[in-house]
Amino acid sequence: MSGRQELLRSLPAVDRVLQESPLRQLHDCLPQQLLTESVQQQIASLRQKLLVNTATVTAEDLAPLRVAEQAAAACRAYLQPSLRKVINATGTLLHTNLGRAPLAPAALEAINAVAAGYSNLELDLASGQRGERFSHVEALLTQLTGAEAALVVNNNAGAVLLALTALGKGREAIVSRGELVEIGGAFRIPEVMESGGVILCEVGSSNRTHLKDYQGAISEQTAIVLKVHTSNYRIVGFTKEVPAAELVPLAREHDLVLMEDLGSGMLHDLTGYGLPQEPTVAATVAAGVDVLTFSGDKLLGGPQAGMIVGRRELIQKIKRHPLARALRIDKLTLAALEATLRLYLHPQQALEQIPVLGMFAGDQSQQQARCQQLLEQLQQARLPVDLALVEDIARVGGGAMPLAELPDWAVEIAPRSGSVANLTARLRAATPAVVGRVQNDRLLINLRAVAEAEQDTLLQVLVSVCRDAC
Repeated sequence: MSGRQELLRSLPAVDRVLQESPLRQLHDCLPQQLLTESVQQQIASLRQKLLVNTATVTAEDLAPLRVAEQAAAACRAYLQPSLRKVINATGTLLHTNLGRAPLAPAALEAINAVAAGYSNLELDLASGQRGERFSHVEALLTQLTGAEAALVVNNNAGAVLLALTALGKGREAIVSRGELVEIGGAFRIPEVMESGGVILCEVGSSNRTHLKDYQGAISEQTAIVLKVHTSNYRIVGFTKEVPAAELVPLAREHDLVLMEDLGSGMLHDLTGYGLPQEPTVAATVAAGVDVLTFSGDKLLGGPQAGMIVGRRELIQKIKRHPLARALRIDKLTLAALEATLRLYLHPQQALEQIPVLGMFAGDQSQQQARCQQLLEQLQQARLPVDLALVEDIARVGGGAMPLAELPDWAVEIAPRSGSVANLTARLRAATPAVVGRVQNDRLLINLRAVAEAEQDTLLQVLVSVCRDAC
């Protein structure tokens, strides 16, 4: 006990620690209160450790300089952005944790132009009267999809919630049991419907739903027939679902709204890139679906946003709902979305300038050549790691094609000493951070989602971290 008491009495005073150079160097860039609180927290942590187990703290840990170093390290975190650039070397192109689709240069320019000053966000410059923020993208969306009208909210979950609430509150929506999905962030269709005051009417079974199931469920309470893209999961084998086009006559006959959530939503057919068949938004509109919702930051390659397109009278009803204001899109996202949609007016321009489309179109032999070049550059650095060029798979990722794969290549890195876990942790702590994929206790660096302009930086980070951590 005497040893513990002696260590407790050795805890340095806050004022004494604040005089040490690591903290004095921060006086001009951080407030004194923050520095003081950080020191207090470090001392409180040491006191708690001593009370629990004296062996975890040494006399050296209690030195004012050591405490100051720990407090300064905690404070320096405030000087660095938490949200920062990451080089995505995982091979997953629409990586939800890494921010999904990178934006086209035109979108970045539009954000900068709008953010730097004022804009006509809700001002009609021709009349001088108040305008609608939807108007900046509505004409583009109707042109590209063939829909009569459109609006945009902050994300696709918001689009689904808004449309269901505005069109079906207090009444029933019929949904196939196999489409009652949960996707990222515990977004569950039944709970969204409940939040919007819409009554769920399940039909069919988990793996098979027939047209007669929808027909038999229609009642005076029915307002909506809802189709939902299953996005992140698939049922295979003995399955049956009813395409939206087959539900159109049924909805018309009973004067019901046919609504479909397309998830990612594609403006152009991507099967030419070796990706699976998915209905485009325009094809779904042409099939007769009344209201469609889809995302902006997935296959479309724009910013996070939720698009709602469809029949004019229904879109107008959705626009007038009070929830539309709560979910409305901000000016910077709107600027990026408008610029991205404008690129789609010229398909070749979209392919050349929207990064994610270029990733889909990347030739396998070209990816192999890029990986071979990176491998040779790493070999020339004579790092303490084993290197190899290996065949790999790139994945589309979050949204409508989470399991879609593209044949690819990667550079495999295996530390000769130390662990892969330590190597990946050091890469995540680098500037910029690098995130690869660990497989069979090897780090794979896939270049499909790495921009050409990032490749030199990636090389520098890999060389520096491998040299220090392996």
